[in-house]
Amino acid sequence: MVKRPRSDFWTVGVVPERLDRLSPERLRELRDRIVWMPEAGDWRYYADPFALREGDALHVFVEHFDYRTKRADLQRLTLNLADGAWSAPKPVLRQPFHLSYPFVFEHEGQVWMVPESSQAAEVALYRAVDGAERWERWERVCALLPGVHAVDASLLRHDGRWWMFYAVIGPDKRDQRELHVAWADTLQGPWTPHPANPVRSAHDGARPAGTPFVDVDGRVTLPVQDSRTSYGGATRWLRFDRLTPQAVEVRALPATFTGDLAHPGFLSGLHTMSACGDLTLIDVKRIDRSRHRQWLDWKRRVRRWFGQR
Repeated sequence: MVKRPRSDFWTVGVVPERLDRLSPERLRELRDRIVWMPEAGDWRYYADPFALREGDALHVFVEHFDYRTKRADLQRLTLNLADGAWSAPKPVLRQPFHLSYPFVFEHEGQVWMVPESSQAAEVALYRAVDGAERWERWERVCALLPGVHAVDASLLRHDGRWWMFYAVIGPDKRDQRELHVAWADTLQGPWTPHPANPVRSAHDGARPAGTPFVDVDGRVTLPVQDSRTSYGGATRWLRFDRLTPQAVEVRALPATFTGDLAHPGFLSGLHTMSACGDLTLIDVKRIDRSRHRQWLDWKRRVRRWFGQR
């Protein structure tokens, strides 16, 4: 008998606590106060949340994945923090290749995004275009790392320099076990990959999983995926005791954040922890074993076959 396919489904939540103050114990304490995003629909999901805030409006940018096409675009949903109501989803960015991990941030009065676009073999920088529909039109500015099949690039400005943390697609699940670093003097570069890359090689924490931040002692801290049980099975933090263009010293902190701490129905993973002021955004995973996935895969292959004729 054909084995039942495994399908990962994610859902996004807003945690009422600063990222740098979270611990697994604190996340469990806040479980009943997490505001969850509406489901994306049949055989779709939202994941990889990042946000910008305007007053009581929390604009959450997410990967919108559809198993019927096995591709994702980027969408935005807005949470009214006063009443807990979510807006309808609005498209943000679509390309003829898969997009995810919409890392958004503000710099010098403008809003920027570095989405995951490994299928295009680049880490690209986008800028929001001003207009009536805020943050719904984006222009590609440049490639920060051209020719690199990088995933989940996460940026931080620290001590007058820009830092990028990323993983690289490769054999034997390379993206889940190697952390790479690059640096630049300005946002648009040029960016220089670190000579010590990969700066960490381990399945227990390498692929970036959210917003880098600086702790109370001035050390850079990076959420990363702990993939020992499965892809996105948990998140933990790496702490950089040294981070210069010449050398990197990094270690994994012992605490791990898992889906069961936050949601009773999504127990199989937690793979994003992004910061937005006094709020943290997370996503958690459940696994589906339905045979309907085989039917979706068959229909997609038929459509592709007829489209190529």
